[in-house]
Amino acid sequence: MRRLLPLFAVAALIASAQDSAVFRAHVSLVHVDAEVVAPDGRILTGLSRNDFLILDEGKNQPIVDFSAEEQPLDLILLFDISGSMRPNVQAVGAAARQGLAELRPGDRVSVMVFNTRSRVVAPFSEDLDAIERTIREDVMALNFGGGTLIQKAVDDAARRFFDEPRTQRRRAVLIITDNYGLRTRRDESVVRDFWEADALLSGLIIHNPAAAALHTVQTVLGPEMLLMQAGMKGIAEKTGGDAIRSDDPGPAFVDMMHRIRSRYSLYYAAPAGNPGQLRTIRVELTPDAQKRFPKARVRARHGYRAPENLSAKP
Repeated sequence: MRRLLPLFAVAALIASAQDSAVFRAHVSLVHVDAEVVAPDGRILTGLSRNDFLILDEGKNQPIVDFSAEEQPLDLILLFDISGSMRPNVQAVGAAARQGLAELRPGDRVSVMVFNTRSRVVAPFSEDLDAIERTIREDVMALNFGGGTLIQKAVDDAARRFFDEPRTQRRRAVLIITDNYGLRTRRDESVVRDFWEADALLSGLIIHNPAAAALHTVQTVLGPEMLLMQAGMKGIAEKTGGDAIRSDDPGPAFVDMMHRIRSRYSLYYAAPAGNPGQLRTIRVELTPDAQKRFPKARVRARHGYRAPENLSAKP
């Protein structure tokens, strides 16, 4: 049977007058990171606990703890080193240097690369200078080539969190890719692993005219020859992340790092249920918040796997 991870190993709320809370042990909290986006794409800040609603299996859940502060990161940088990315090596290297400037002391970063297989280039480290050297000297010096198994790679990245200790750091995978490859795994299984890891997936999709042209030609040749867009936007959305396409990866890399860091953290007591059950989540703005921020959208993960101690009593 698949080993289950605790969602957040504390807590039933005893009393809370403000955003800080007092907890009693042995009851799990469900943790949800949320991003609020204006119609023009801006990230909306300054919201409070009272601006959010959380629905678990369609039932409203009281938010027992809330934070709007930036949190340190456990971040996996996942670089596509397949053949289609070869024309973008220099642009990706320059973008990574800009994006790393968004990291802060206390962040932990790991570096992975993939084509038809994925591998770890650098384990998690708080030495951000060493991470920068790894990307510059090791990743960018690789011979970019081979095919692209994106879904397997992001799933491998998510599963790396299974054996990492749980901390207050926000968990995320940021993939840098042109989003072209062969589909080898169902999106649903990848999303479930991100839910179980309590991690979000964000994607920086580098515009690749050559791959787009090849995709068009292969579409004419037939589905057995098709190099497919790997559907990163759909997977990322269900984990609470985002995927953006850019012709200028430097500023886009910085923007993605900022979006990962600047999120609202919400917690609610896990409802009683069956251990291992997949449960749905929907995060919305309250009616009052919707009036203040018309047509704003909330990005948050769509579900989670119930932990083993879900039925524990306070």
